[in-house]
Amino acid sequence: MESNFKKFIAVILLPVFLLFIPGCDFDDKPAVKIGVAMPTKTRQRWNQDGANIEKYLHDQGFAADLQFADNKPELQISQIAAMINEGCKVIIVGAVDVQSLAGILEEAKAVGISIISYDRLIMNTDAVDYYATFDNVAVGIVQGEYIEEKLGLKEGKGPYNFEITAGSEDDSNAFYFFEGAMEILRPYIKSGQLVINSGQSTFKQCAIPHWKEDISRARMTEILQKNYSDKHLDVVLCANDSTAFGVIKALRDAGYNLTDKKMPLVTGQDADKKNLKMIIAGEQTMSIFKDTRILAMQTVKMVKSIVEGKMPETNDMGNYNNGVKILPSFLVRPLFVDKDNYREVLFDSGYYNESVLDE
Repeated sequence: MESNFKKFIAVILLPVFLLFIPGCDFDDKPAVKIGVAMPTKTRQRWNQDGANIEKYLHDQGFAADLQFADNKPELQISQIAAMINEGCKVIIVGAVDVQSLAGILEEAKAVGISIISYDRLIMNTDAVDYYATFDNVAVGIVQGEYIEEKLGLKEGKGPYNFEITAGSEDDSNAFYFFEGAMEILRPYIKSGQLVINSGQSTFKQCAIPHWKEDISRARMTEILQKNYSDKHLDVVLCANDSTAFGVIKALRDAGYNLTDKKMPLVTGQDADKKNLKMIIAGEQTMSIFKDTRILAMQTVKMVKSIVEGKMPETNDMGNYNNGVKILPSFLVRPLFVDKDNYREVLFDSGYYNESVLDE
């Protein structure tokens, strides 16, 4: 009799008791899966973007499928195809090639998957639902205004010898960076305060494929050899830190230094660790700082709203047209980092630990 009673407790009543114990939920559902397609692991900032998004997704209870495409469009397409087959509810895409994804994203749309274009605007498809990025025009504007202020262009100073290194043509952001900077600097080129001795002043002439450091270095080496054997280069607008690193290597090769042949003012973007060291040393002048933690956090907020059937928060409804439609967008405002403020902006904010200077 006692044995039968114990069986009754174990089989019938124990599951009832467990329902009242915290953490015991017999209706737990699998976490909603979110795809995260990043372009490459070869750039510091994309590693940080991927890691931040993955962390914030996990914090919100989502499962994350994070993939890096090694800068290969065909690999990214296959990765997104796998995310579709896995049943991802939303896919966040930092595109390798913004022109190559229309077909695979149409497949995602057909099965009800929402797409967030991350940092790089995916072109020529209506399958993209939202865009999350830094204010890319403002990136260029901040670079241009920095040059304007440091050279005293508003006060009529000059002429200064000036060259431009733009980003990659397959990255839609690169054109926005260029146009933002040129909005500020073009009047000074026309007035003769900024003199481009190479004659290379259009985006296409100045573009660096895939933002490659070695291509940037080779191009600047050629410019210096052909145009600056008897002139001093005073300022170089570089779209980002990898192109700036290549330019600075070319300048070193040409004899520019921190003593007798003064380094030009050189801009950059991303506040990469190796470039930060050059800023502190005085070789690179500034870099645009885009706090990827903020962008990643905002993107995950958008994901959460989509999964919950709500409208995600956006702050720009008219400026980002991908050739098919204007995308509701969230834009994060960038800052600049230079020798005077790097400690406050990067270290005090917790973005970097000072130990990065010893790496």
